Amino acid sequence: MARILITGSADGLGLNAARELIAQGHEVVLHTRSAARARDIGSTAERALAVVTGDLSRLDETRALARKVNELGRMDAVIHNAGIFDRSREENDEGQLRMLAVNVLAPYVLTADLDRPARLIFISSSMHRGHDARKAQDDMAWRERRWAGSEAYGESKLLVTTLAMALAVRWPDTIVHAVDPGWVPTKMGGSSASDDLDAGHQTQAWLAVSDDEQAMGSGGYWFHRRRQQPSSEVNDEAFQQALLERLRAISGVELTALPAD
Repeated sequence: MARILITGSADGLGLNAARELIAQGHEVVLHTRSAARARDIGSTAERALAVVTGDLSRLDETRALARKVNELGRMDAVIHNAGIFDRSREENDEGQLRMLAVNVLAPYVLTADLDRPARLIFISSSMHRGHDARKAQDDMAWRERRWAGSEAYGESKLLVTTLAMALAVRWPDTIVHAVDPGWVPTKMGGSSASDDLDAGHQTQAWLAVSDDEQAMGSGGYWFHRRRQQPSSEVNDEAFQQALLERLRAISGVELTALPAD
């Protein structure tokens, strides 16, 4: 039996993954943005190990969330599922681009602050492909360019996928994967999404607990339980290192490169 934290698990893919893992007998820690959102989970909350709250668009709440989770004990796996898509450019009250804060900074900060789990799974997207890596890095907050919501979202997924691959290299004692769940009809994906909603959560749930040889091999980019080739930029060591340095500078949080004890 494994203990798993799933961020953004009030609905959609996160909640579906939680239900599957709970049904398998695992201890799942659910996460919601607020206490009000926690009430939306319904009976799944009663079967979870715990429900923790914290607004991942805010650095202080993200760090507080990590402390709450650490008080529950070390997780065996963390599924960084939470993500947002903003059609207009939105900043939080800390002056950070909201989409960058939730989709990239929060996974980075949680990974740095949580007691090191055995497995980390980051939710990516096929939209991580086709971007100018230099622009994505130099203008993460979209202050220099005219806002384009879809492109900004895709860049955020390029960055978080790069984070996953950087950790796979730098933390050899931790199993790290990135997953493209497909374009599925969730609240964010919309009703016209063409991929299978049920298949959308199964890969990350499987990677969190499976002893299959493929699941145990770190550094995979997955779509529907099959390894795929991600955009070449995510495996560029110079891009990885530059990203880690930028995220440290923006957040003030240090991510150690040393393996866990």
